[in-house]
Order: sequence, then C-alpha cells, then structure tokens
Amino acid sequence: MGKNTNKVIIDIQDLKKSFGDQKVLDGVTLQLHEEENLVVLGKSGSGKSVLIKCIVNLLKHDAGSIVVGEYELTDINEEDLIEVRKRIGFLFQGAALYDSMTVRENLTFALARLNEKFSEEEINNKIVEALENVGMPDSIDKMPSELSGGMKKRIGLARTLVVNPNIILYDEPTTGLDPITSDEISKLINDTKAKFKNSSIIITHDINCVKTVADRIAMIKDGKVYKEGSLEQFVNDGDPYIQSFFK
Repeated sequence: MGKNTNKVIIDIQDLKKSFGDQKVLDGVTLQLHEEENLVVLGKSGSGKSVLIKCIVNLLKHDAGSIVVGEYELTDINEEDLIEVRKRIGFLFQGAALYDSMTVRENLTFALARLNEKFSEEEINNKIVEALENVGMPDSIDKMPSELSGGMKKRIGLARTLVVNPNIILYDEPTTGLDPITSDEISKLINDTKAKFKNSSIIITHDINCVKTVADRIAMIKDGKVYKEGSLEQFVNDGDPYIQSFFK
C-alpha cells in the first residue's frame, strides 16, 4: 500500500495522558486521513480507548496536541468543542443506548443535541434513512431490551450516522458478538465508509475485523506508536510481538 496522500483530518502529536503515577499515553503521534479506516491495535490497558476519548475531549490530555480539522483541542472553548463533536460520531463499546427510550427516541435525542431546527418530518426522514443504512428499518419503535447484541451495535451506528459525522470513532465494535454477527458489523463499517466517504478510527482486538476494515494499522505499545503500516506489512512482519496478534 502506498502512502496515503489524502488530507489529514486528525493530527495527534506527542500526546500524553497519565492517571496518577500510571503513564497510559506517553508520546503518541498519529494522523487520520480523509476516507480512511485506521485500526488501532494494542493489548488491554495500552491506552487505545483513552486515545479516542481524548480526541472528543471526554478525557483531557496532559500534554501534546490534538488537531481536528481547524480546531486544536488544548484549552478549546465550549462553543468550538460543540462544533468538533458535531463532526465526530462515537460508537461506544456497548452501543450505549438509552434503555428507557425506543430506537426512534434514541435517534431523536442524538439529533436534538445538534441544536438545529428540524421539522418533525425532517427528523422522521433522517431516522428512517439512518435505520435503513444499517439494515434495521423495522426496529424504529422497539426498546433496546428487545434487541440482540448485534442489533444494538447497528442501532448505535444508526444513532451515530443520523447526525452525519465525517469522522467515526469505533470502540471495540465487534466485542461480545458471535463470529457471523462480528463479520456483518465489520462489513457494515466498510459499507458506511464507501457510502458516506467518512474517516474512522477503529479500536479492536478482533483480528478478523482488522483484516476486513483496515486501510492502515497503528499498534500502541508502552504508551507510544510501536508500528504503523498496512495490513500486509503487519502480517509479514517477523517481530514476535506483532505476530502474537496475528496468530
């Protein structure tokens, strides 16, 4: 795979984040390009989820810089942070649906957070379209308790897509799913990129997911980017540490 010449839309430089005495991120430098699926690999506790939470300012980084588009997140004001978050969809590990709301209400809530004036018809059309995009149009009035794990992931993605983000952060999108459903979700990540031309960072331990979705891979070890490259470069790398992930 040649070098990605697309525009950089997230630029992370020398990012550091500690919790007490524990250094989790210790100088991560990483870029995400337009229309790219970037997979971030690493052992549990290596800081993968911390990294994407820093990107949306759910966690404040200690040092270094994160630039999203034209916005630098260090000391960002609330108004600009809202603009950044409008561009970024975050698919949480457990889908994070509101249990007391129907699927329709979950998606309506996401739209309401945009602080834009939509008519009732516009809201309905956006919700129906988002559910059709994830293959779940019949679930609109169901409660989360009526959905399987894979269905909840799809609805979580629909709730992300309904606000039309140009960046999506996926936190372990296939965790807890059976192999067939995991494969469906991985394909859905690719379909989403192909249709909406968005860019994604995908945190995963699932090597089958990696093989399906990755345009590029970054491995985090000891708080830094240990290796960056294509799937082919990782699969063919003789480093025993890297191979331990691809066995």
